[in-house]
Amino acid sequence: MKLPRDLSGEQLIRTLCREWGYRRAGQVGSQVVLETDTPSHQCLVVPAHKNLRVGTLSAILRSVASHKSVTREDILKAL
Repeated sequence: MKLPRDLSGEQLIRTLCREWGYRRAGQVGSQVVLETDTPSHQCLVVPAHKNLRVGTLSAILRSVASHKSVTREDILKAL
């Protein structure tokens, strides 16, 4: 599945919080810090930009998929 080119940081943050159990832990400038405690603790930084770069999105999805033991496609379906 191809990565979306027009996904904003806020859309990704909302999806991760709503569907994958993350919560906002803070924000510094345009960098939003997300945390989760399931299945273990993880901190994740997501830029709140209008359009996320493909490499940045790919790295975030890879990190979430690895931590939650799912595939990147599972996360993309929730977007």
